[in-house]
Amino acid sequence: MDRSSLLQLIQEQQLDPENTGFIGADTFTGLVHSHELPLDPAKLDMLVALAQSNEQGQVCYQELVDLIIVFLCYGARLNKWVLQTYHPEYMKSPLVYHPGHRARAWRFLTYMFMHVGLEQLGFNTLLQLMIGVPLEMVHGLLRISLLYLAGVLAGSLTVSITDMRAPVVGGSGGVYALCSAHLANVVMNWAGMRCPYKLLRMVLALVCMSSEVGRAVWLRFSPPLPASGPQPSFMAHLAGAVVGVSMGLTILRSYEERLQDQCGWWVVLLAYGTFLLFAIFWNIFAYDMLGAHTPLPP
Repeated sequence: MDRSSLLQLIQEQQLDPENTGFIGADTFTGLVHSHELPLDPAKLDMLVALAQSNEQGQVCYQELVDLIIVFLCYGARLNKWVLQTYHPEYMKSPLVYHPGHRARAWRFLTYMFMHVGLEQLGFNTLLQLMIGVPLEMVHGLLRISLLYLAGVLAGSLTVSITDMRAPVVGGSGGVYALCSAHLANVVMNWAGMRCPYKLLRMVLALVCMSSEVGRAVWLRFSPPLPASGPQPSFMAHLAGAVVGVSMGLTILRSYEERLQDQCGWWVVLLAYGTFLLFAIFWNIFAYDMLGAHTPLPP
């Protein structure tokens, strides 16, 4: 329904017989719901609050219609680019981790190639360029790739244990493994580091990481548009951070010393292997034992 059709409908139903330009908020809300516009009630209340109102508490319906049209344009028509998980075809990708497709083991890794819109892709790209590239230049491709993939795998497995109904997309598990490992390493070696911008880099990384986690939590529990199922979980971010602090500190401690010569490496590797075995058995048996109701796979 376009702007002119909605305004014409208000005139036809004589909701504003005196042509004041104002009608009751409840009346307008009922009109929107009766014509099944793709607008969630909470968002409609927010738009009503933004519209101009008179002394009787009525709202200017022309301004409110304009607000709704703009909101639907940016929130619904452009969600293919901004909020991709709302697109009907998005979850059908063979790369996305979905609890209904746990038997397809490759999804526990390949979900890192999909992202929840340009925002998540932008944050992850920025963090990888700011932290990942310098780490690779110092410690080499093999060590950094190992840390990144360990964070990605731990992220999807953690979601399958702690948020059993949620899918996972994005490389945040691996990115947060790199970032948390780097930040922990900087803190432990603060006095010996000669980099003049180490504090600025830490602050920028922490701001980007906190912003992305906050956005992921918001999308998980309060999606801005109606969705057909649970939204992607944020637990992969936290799991990646734990991997970074534990495994990353061992990997980044000394690039001149071989990993197999470090006692701490074997301790961390044993702990990570134990987690993997637990997660595998959990995915095989726990869903049926607990009677978990997972959303139907797309």
